[in-house]
Amino acid sequence: MMSAKDKKNNASARKPKRVAYEDLRALALSLALPGVSEAISWGQPTLKAHGKLWFFWNPKYDAPVFKVSSFDERDMLIEAAPDMFFTTDHHRPHNLVLVYPERVDLDWVQENLTRVWRAQAPKRVLKAWDAEHGR
Repeated sequence: MMSAKDKKNNASARKPKRVAYEDLRALALSLALPGVSEAISWGQPTLKAHGKLWFFWNPKYDAPVFKVSSFDERDMLIEAAPDMFFTTDHHRPHNLVLVYPERVDLDWVQENLTRVWRAQAPKRVLKAWDAEHGR
């Protein structure tokens, strides 16, 4: 028979951790990708890659917003995992996707940030980074 403590630990292990902007900011900056900078856009802290929008937190929806490669990718993500990804009328005209903060997959975040960074990087920066990292 499970003790009350075991039940509580079991329940908290199943409950997804809600991420905050600072968690995702720390993850993004830990990637140590060149050309990433912090800025203020629409009155909110934002991370940019090579001067272009990369990631921010939308206070109205209390959710992280990520740039993705295309509208098709955004739509596929939302269709495949509607409990994780969403968009709004405001964000729909842009290749951006919002993620429910309690459903964020940190592996997806890291992969997406790296992929979008690569797509936005000037060729000379990407070539140097690839050479330095054995790619």
